[in-house]
Amino acid sequence: MSEITDVSGRVSISDAERKMPIKVIVVDDHPVVRRGLVSVLNAQPDIQVVGEAEDGAVALDQVRRLRPEVVLMDLQMPGMDGVEAIEKIRDDAPDTRIIILTTFETDNYIFRGVEAGASGYLLKDASSEELIEAIRAVQRGESPVEPRVASKILERLSTGSMASPEQETLSAREFEVLQLLASGATNKEIAEKLFLTENTTKSHLRHIYDKLGVRGRTQALLEASKRGLIDI
Repeated sequence: MSEITDVSGRVSISDAERKMPIKVIVVDDHPVVRRGLVSVLNAQPDIQVVGEAEDGAVALDQVRRLRPEVVLMDLQMPGMDGVEAIEKIRDDAPDTRIIILTTFETDNYIFRGVEAGASGYLLKDASSEELIEAIRAVQRGESPVEPRVASKILERLSTGSMASPEQETLSAREFEVLQLLASGATNKEIAEKLFLTENTTKSHLRHIYDKLGVRGRTQALLEASKRGLIDI
């Protein structure tokens, strides 16, 4: 499809694509980022931002109420993160397309997002034109993926290690526990912040240790850092 960008910055589209605007929800915990995305998208004649959300829980509620065609989803957010939100949205609204828009190109973030059911994956340094075209592409049933991300997916697939038991993907809750562990939180503090019992927290930690193939907190943090799950 040929496109022309006019002096106002609007990406023109063909007459065939001038239908009802594509309803979009923007999900990001940074208000400035959200406002910028909303401004860019609402400048397009075929796109309408119908909602904004600062975390996964709000996004899920808005998807249930507003039934957008496309959701732009950040991954790392407080509370319900992007991966957990994608999983729940896919369960509740399977026809809604989700594009991950994040700063992370670390392998674990990529594969967690793709496995959760995202339709596309862009990095936040993508141009406005790339973002707009990605929204149109998922609406057409395509799966736009940033080239740097696509190369990592292909590399992982070629090695046959996508579902390796030794590299089993952490659940969204386990990932939250791991992040708090990396911040230096005690089991009690983790339990309080995530509204869990200490026994449940210990159970999550055991699962994390098993999946990372380690035997304690220090080894878990070192292994998680090596895999790009956390920064320490």
